[in-house]
Amino acid sequence: MSETLTNVPAPAPDVLLENGVPTTISSGQASQQGVAPVAPTAEGVALPGVNVMRGDLPLHTVSILTENTPGILARVAHVFARRGFNIESLAVSRTEDPTVSRMTVVVAGDDEAFTQMGRQLLKLIDVIKVIDHTRDELVGRELALIKVKADSKSRAEVMQIAEAFRANIVDVSPETLMLEVTGKSGKIDAMQRMLGGFEIQELVRTGLIVLMRGEKQT
Repeated sequence: MSETLTNVPAPAPDVLLENGVPTTISSGQASQQGVAPVAPTAEGVALPGVNVMRGDLPLHTVSILTENTPGILARVAHVFARRGFNIESLAVSRTEDPTVSRMTVVVAGDDEAFTQMGRQLLKLIDVIKVIDHTRDELVGRELALIKVKADSKSRAEVMQIAEAFRANIVDVSPETLMLEVTGKSGKIDAMQRMLGGFEIQELVRTGLIVLMRGEKQT
């Protein structure tokens, strides 16, 4: 089988492995869980779920587990800004544990700087784990609400596009339709392009949320 080259570097020596996931864990959590270091992989070999490119910068999908405390989102965002990362999307919610929040962040930036950024995040007192999903097999979804101008002449065509993308019509007015669409980011991008021939009055997207496939946990 031929090898596919990738710009993804081998894991840093101090990255830990938890449930098979390359994970940076705060020192207290690491000592409690007894996780082992990740063995470096062969440089230049493509691994499942490697990041894609947008422009000339690689994209990283990151899960950050934090204590559910006021101000933590602002402090995390400040670390990304200080390290020069452009945040492509950001989604935050409580987890199955109401005292813990999960941030799913998609960022574009240099790989070497990204490793340093992970260490900076762990210096924040409320950060528990930082998980880089660059090599992981993920289930990822995003939700969008799109309000489109749709009068009596164009409404049927807009509804056909919604049906093709399995989108739901969640609001109707004499001049507009509001569509709800859920799926991979590429699906939402494609639907937005298809609706480009109409007037999109408003659009809001949740940002990507992800979980790992199978039994592995983050």
